Amino acid sequence: MSEKNPGQTEPLKMKLARALDDNLHTRQWHNIVDWLIISMILISTAEIFLSTFDLDPELRKILKWVDIGTLVFFTIEVALRIWIAPYINPAFKGWKGRLKYCFTFYGAIDLLSTFPFYLQWIFPLPVMAFKALRTARVVRTLRIGRYTKSFNLLTDAIREKRHELIVAMQFLIVITVILSLVLFFAEHDAQPDVYDNGAVSVMWAFAQYIGDPGQFADTPPVTVVGRIIACIVGLLGIAIVAVPTGIIGAGFTDAIENRNHEDEVRSDAAKLRNGFERKLDRPTGLQVVPPFRSVDDLKVRLNMKSDNLQEAVNHGPGFRIVNLAATVPTDEGDYVADRIAVEHFPQNTPYGCCIDRNSRITIIAPSNMIDPGLSHFCFYLAYLGQFNYISREVGERAPYKSYYAFDTEDDVDGLKEYSADLKRLMARENAWSLTILVSSGALEPPYTTNIHLNIGGKKGDQRTSGDDLFIRDASTYEKFYNTLEDSVAANLKLTIDHQQFHSTDSLKHFLRKLSFETDANHIVMRIEWKQLLWSQKRLQLAADIAASLCTAILGSPLPPLAPELKVKAIGYDGYPDLTR
Repeated sequence: MSEKNPGQTEPLKMKLARALDDNLHTRQWHNIVDWLIISMILISTAEIFLSTFDLDPELRKILKWVDIGTLVFFTIEVALRIWIAPYINPAFKGWKGRLKYCFTFYGAIDLLSTFPFYLQWIFPLPVMAFKALRTARVVRTLRIGRYTKSFNLLTDAIREKRHELIVAMQFLIVITVILSLVLFFAEHDAQPDVYDNGAVSVMWAFAQYIGDPGQFADTPPVTVVGRIIACIVGLLGIAIVAVPTGIIGAGFTDAIENRNHEDEVRSDAAKLRNGFERKLDRPTGLQVVPPFRSVDDLKVRLNMKSDNLQEAVNHGPGFRIVNLAATVPTDEGDYVADRIAVEHFPQNTPYGCCIDRNSRITIIAPSNMIDPGLSHFCFYLAYLGQFNYISREVGERAPYKSYYAFDTEDDVDGLKEYSADLKRLMARENAWSLTILVSSGALEPPYTTNIHLNIGGKKGDQRTSGDDLFIRDASTYEKFYNTLEDSVAANLKLTIDHQQFHSTDSLKHFLRKLSFETDANHIVMRIEWKQLLWSQKRLQLAADIAASLCTAILGSPLPPLAPELKVKAIGYDGYPDLTR
């Protein structure tokens, strides 16, 4: 979805998505919308039924206006459903996603039962086509299935047992064909005029399953073998009903159990979300989401078993299990005990999070999904400075395929969408990006400095300008470096370096792979895990980085704090920039 001013329509789209979520157990006015839609479906069905009678012209005229009114209502409703489809499911993002929505079961019913009726007013239609259109109105009745559990249970049961049904039907069809051919050879000599080819016997056998209502297979066998086969076909006629019925019955039981289990998981996920109530960060005075919660703490606090907690995390969205042992540097011992925790992260895209605040500065976080604590730090860094923000939060962690270095955009799922959003955020004149990574974790030793800045050079390269570097405005970068160096030294007793310990000259680096504007500037910052996750002043560090970016690049102080940063709430609820 690429809108020039998304912030103007996003609150409205979120409200519409909640109103059209097909849930009859939401807020009062949302339920009014749901019941209004159900009422219009019932009115439309009643109008279709009454129109089949021989009525007075006046009553028929009223029914015609009811038909037009319901058509206009459903046209508006379906158009709104397509418009806000990405808010109901991120997979429907963009015009391709909306087209995908139109081919879902209910999406197709919406279109089939609404828009074709306008053809009768645009083109002259043959009588048969006109009748077909009017008959298609009956499909609207299926739309009520969105709100009825029994209908959904039936579809769930069939979906759950579709493989068994296919196998059973294949077996019955194969056996019937074999018996039909045996029947042909048995009856051909006795009735050569009747059974003159195998198609007759096949047609006769399958016709018995439906009672031969058209009498088009009235060719009973007369031989002993033929009559035995007829008896077997009769038994198969029972089986062809009984077997699928039994399978679907078992599917119903499984569907009900799955539905109950899903309700339990959904309830546990809500409890898990409540476990991430915002807490006061004393150095900054902000109410912030905890960067993590240990699994043992959540199990005790939420009275939840391990399996239930795991399923609640998987249900999400916005949760993952992490091992905090990865954040400890190697010099603290060869063995670091695992410390399993749950991390809560913001998500509004299929790949993670993308927020456009119309800033010239974008905070990029390409590895949040594998680096504990990084998501929390980067999100608040961008929020404090009111910068754009893009992060990767979702994907397979083993084997890990990076958004930071790759061969082509086809290498990793979601990378194309992520790259397109990143290039859109960086399309402003004189845009700057700051990519945040971690250092001094389980795979690295500690370094003599705490924060490492790189701009595209090799390790030890002290240049701040050059065609092979990411920086075009060297003086502004130097101002940022000096401002940040003074700030973190005075406030946090931390040190920084320029390209002293890391290299960013790889040809696979995403800043070389993706095409950005020629005047864009890019900085890669690695922060000691100890400062980013474990320090009590981690958000003060984020504030210092944000203030340095504002001072050096934007020439302005840090913006006033957003009011929601002072509000005690649950998780990331109430952050308006997260709605898309």
